[in-house]
Amino acid sequence: MSDIEIDIHSVHRWLLQGVDESGRSIALVDCREQSEYDIAKIQGAVLMPMRQWPPDPEALAHLDSKRVVVHCHHGGRSLRVANWFRLNGHPEATSMSGGIDQWSQDIDASIERY
Repeated sequence: MSDIEIDIHSVHRWLLQGVDESGRSIALVDCREQSEYDIAKIQGAVLMPMRQWPPDPEALAHLDSKRVVVHCHHGGRSLRVANWFRLNGHPEATSMSGGIDQWSQDIDASIERY
């Protein structure tokens, strides 16, 4: 796993604690499409579909000073979006490896797999 990726268990721990290891609030960004989000979602995640990237500045404003973690279905799209964040003011942005599919298998089985 590269430094831009983070495992689902670390993200889960951060979300339970409300902060990352340095005490920063977490912003969980879901870069899937609305139709995917309607099927399965992680509570607290903000939908920002990659297809509509980059979002308008107002949509990004709430992410200032937060640790950005991006997820998608398996981890491919979120890598691209996390890279964009790193190049645009969020140098510690990470992609959740395994995506919501892995999350539904290992963290929360109530989330539907598709």
